[in-house]
Amino acid sequence: MVKERIRSLHQELPPNQKVLAEFILDHIEEIPFWSIHTVAKEAETSTASVVRMAQRLGYAGYPALRDDVVKLLKSDLNRDYVSRVQTLDGDVLSLVAKQDVQDINDTLNQLNRSDFNSSVEFILSAKRIHIAGVGISYLMSDILAYQLNQVGLCASSLRAEPTSFLEQLAFFDSTDLIIVFSYPPYSEETVELAKLSRRKGMRVVAITNKPAAPISFHADITLPVRSENVLFTNAFAAISVIINALATECAHRDKAKAQLMLSHFQTINGISDEKTS
Repeated sequence: MVKERIRSLHQELPPNQKVLAEFILDHIEEIPFWSIHTVAKEAETSTASVVRMAQRLGYAGYPALRDDVVKLLKSDLNRDYVSRVQTLDGDVLSLVAKQDVQDINDTLNQLNRSDFNSSVEFILSAKRIHIAGVGISYLMSDILAYQLNQVGLCASSLRAEPTSFLEQLAFFDSTDLIIVFSYPPYSEETVELAKLSRRKGMRVVAITNKPAAPISFHADITLPVRSENVLFTNAFAAISVIINALATECAHRDKAKAQLMLSHFQTINGISDEKTS
């Protein structure tokens, strides 16, 4: 694996390759999403240096090194899951609840309030709001779309089928906003959606687990929201708080629109009651 190769050859590497190898170890979770050009740019070196370093470590080139990193991360994930399951003991309910509370507190402490307020401004000024995520992130995008609809905003959750995110991008324009949920294991398609959306002139808000997550390099605003769990999966508690907070703040700033939606729902419910009476 790449970590062992770097450690075994570290002292033999030339100074510039040694720095580059350490950079890869420091950004091991981002490497699967980075092209050789991105690595060179972020490490402030050349693509040729990246190739030489990969070959010095015994790989045919950067793609082979990146494939090895993917295998390493999958292996680490499986080991972590087995370890956590085997060490579970005692009051699991309290253990899970304490972790959720910790996630919420950590999120409140690290989340920049200016970024949160700017995200709300982006949402309120957008013509349409498209929200995307894959796997568990899709569930979060669906809930946020529902919450924003409830306060009178035109929001929809993107589905990867029958057409891909990137195909649906053709129907969006620069007056729209993209909100992307991206949690481990990070979806390449979601990262690519954010990247191409910005190229199209759209604003992108990323909700992810850490400031330096792969999606953050392609977002105007990144909201880091903790998702640590007792198991290897992502926890929802802190994410749910942010979803509710975004919708609530939007309603607070545009009370007229929220009141209009409330009246609309009351009218619908009144009609439904008449039909059933």
